[in-house]
Amino acid sequence: MGLLAIALTFTFGGAVVDAQQAGKVPRVGYLDPSTASGSAVLVEAFRQELRKLGWSEGKNIAIEYRFGEQKLERLPELAADLVRLKIDLIVVTGGQPALVAKKATTTIPIVMTSSGDPVALGLVASLAQPGGNVTGNSSLSPELNTKRLEILKDAVLKLARVGVLRQSGATDVQMKEIRPAALALKLKLEEIETQPDGEKGSTEGRHNRADLLLLCGLKGAL
Repeated sequence: MGLLAIALTFTFGGAVVDAQQAGKVPRVGYLDPSTASGSAVLVEAFRQELRKLGWSEGKNIAIEYRFGEQKLERLPELAADLVRLKIDLIVVTGGQPALVAKKATTTIPIVMTSSGDPVALGLVASLAQPGGNVTGNSSLSPELNTKRLEILKDAVLKLARVGVLRQSGATDVQMKEIRPAALALKLKLEEIETQPDGEKGSTEGRHNRADLLLLCGLKGAL
């Protein structure tokens, strides 16, 4: 999360000054479509980065956590709740929650821990001059996923079917690169959307029909 620390330093610094001038403890909103348990490692890494910057939760900073529990339709409500609390900064864990947060506020700074192409997603005007209230990390990995397909094709004999695991409801930026690459390599794509808890059976069944699985746009994906 080194780049996130840089983004937090510049973005959160201004928010902290405003909060301190108002005589209050700075508050950060944390918006994540996953679950608290599923994001525990990422949350702890986030706290560690804050401590490196001199901010300790419960002492000189407060954090309001909002988890979508694997239900993307809950994100607008959760983002609106954070805005109503008049927090000083919103941290989001991907492109989808960033889009939701941006729709909820144009004034509260938003920092992404990761995203795909923020320009293609409509989060920023350009990488050189993003404008607006969104900043943070960008993986810019669509072309990397295409390269991964090429490597898999060369490395695995008789590779015919590749499963692509992607977050349900996520934007289609990466898949627009992967589909033509698979066609050119004569690979059959099995697009598999992750499902909320309790609906894992159908996902697992489709996974079993693929020779290999590629993770696309998921937190923690390589």
